[in-house]
Amino acid sequence: MSELQDKLFDEILQARQRVYAVGEKTPLQQINLPGIDAVVFAKREDLGPIKAYKWRGAYNCMAKLSPEQRAGGVVAASAGNHGQGVALAASKLGCKAYIFMPRSTPHVKQNAVRAHGGDNVEIILTGDSYDAASAAAHRFAEEKGLTFVHPYDDLSTMGGQGTLADEVVMSGQGPFDRVYLQIGGGGLASGCACWFKKFWPGCRCIGVEGNDQASMKLAKQMGKRSELSYVDVFCDGTAVRIAGENTFQLCSELLDDFVTVSNEEVCQAIRSLWDSIRIAPEPSGAMGLAAFLQDWDHGRIRPDEKILVIISGANMDFSQLGVIASRSGVRESNRKLRFLRIPMETKRGQILRYLEYIPEGVQLMDVQYGRTNSELQHPVFGVLGTQEQFDEINASLKKYGLEAQDVTHDEDVAFRLISYDRVHLSHPVFFVIEFPERPGAFLEFMRAVGEYANLCYFNYRYSGESVGRALVGLEFASRADRDACRARAEQLKGTTIQRIHELSDDVRRRVLGRMSPEKESC
Repeated sequence: MSELQDKLFDEILQARQRVYAVGEKTPLQQINLPGIDAVVFAKREDLGPIKAYKWRGAYNCMAKLSPEQRAGGVVAASAGNHGQGVALAASKLGCKAYIFMPRSTPHVKQNAVRAHGGDNVEIILTGDSYDAASAAAHRFAEEKGLTFVHPYDDLSTMGGQGTLADEVVMSGQGPFDRVYLQIGGGGLASGCACWFKKFWPGCRCIGVEGNDQASMKLAKQMGKRSELSYVDVFCDGTAVRIAGENTFQLCSELLDDFVTVSNEEVCQAIRSLWDSIRIAPEPSGAMGLAAFLQDWDHGRIRPDEKILVIISGANMDFSQLGVIASRSGVRESNRKLRFLRIPMETKRGQILRYLEYIPEGVQLMDVQYGRTNSELQHPVFGVLGTQEQFDEINASLKKYGLEAQDVTHDEDVAFRLISYDRVHLSHPVFFVIEFPERPGAFLEFMRAVGEYANLCYFNYRYSGESVGRALVGLEFASRADRDACRARAEQLKGTTIQRIHELSDDVRRRVLGRMSPEKESC
């Protein structure tokens, strides 16, 4: 062990005597993941006193301060969880804490800081990033002569985080063959890897970073700390632009490998945790599992290996759940969510025919289509299936000289930008329909009205409910066809579809604008 590792090991030993004044040990829980033979355990830091691991380092650091230092107060910078740890410690130790947070910090984390700290805490919102808040906090601490409580690059903080690893070692569930450790600044990874390597020398400690957050991996590659020009903040708990000095040295010495994960892989990991043990951690809290799933899918893990991942936190704004659900897909029998853009001739029944190309067992998750002034149309289908099923779809299309384009990562698809040329629609009617969320239900509706209408707009996304909802635009060759279709749609209520209604006049005017009299829908 290096001298720095020896110092960190001693810090963890001493921290064992302090941190449990404010929190209890968190449990280990085995996760059963479909199709995965490896034994996977999760360290449930989301069940700690602040729903994240950061209380350990913050309290250990502040408990070591002299009475004079605590009397003057402390300063911290945080995107959320470290601030909660400092707030909890300030309340327990009876000192004042000034916590600088980015203005974009989710309200759930701001409110939690206030709840844990009470009158002992003052929140200062400043800047649009952690780095800006941190710079302001350092200036404030220097001007006022106060102690700065670093979130990661301090041996006292790292020592507190290392108590997490001590609990794992003492649990009797080890040794583990692989441990996946999230990296923001590197405090968690440094403290835990130091402890695991001491007691289980054969354990592979793997650092996990987001694709656009990999400051530690960059530092390792460059041989020095290097600042990222851009930092993605979807996983806000690990969004750090430059690795710490101490953590860079320790991670370089202790970590066996680095894995970077995409936001979509993180969302998929959250979905896997919900499906398996019914928890929904914050994005950074699921990064370890995302890295494990990536390694498993690429055949890097033996089935007999024993794996540990850290659920590092669960302080997430509720509104973020919708984004996560829309980007998660499903891990089931090697099925993946892909968005396919398929060329289609402009004539009646074409989109219905394409829906019929989808093989049995493939789940339709999303449809984005609007008719444009073009000989070929390009609807987008979000489908959940295996590689073999995607190959089957392509084989069916090739019979007609067509090929599906994978647009899964295109921006217009992600933001559901559905364009259409309303001036080229003939007697259009827009319906909102609800239908049973089962294979073939929408096809039944389209077959029933297809003799009268041509589909000109289709906006549908799977919601996980027992009913599906779609905004459907139909156009007609004549007013007589339009009126006949309206009557047929009314007859379908309660059978093929559960509910149907046309857009209100105000909404219809916004959707269709001014059209020529012969094409006006009403």
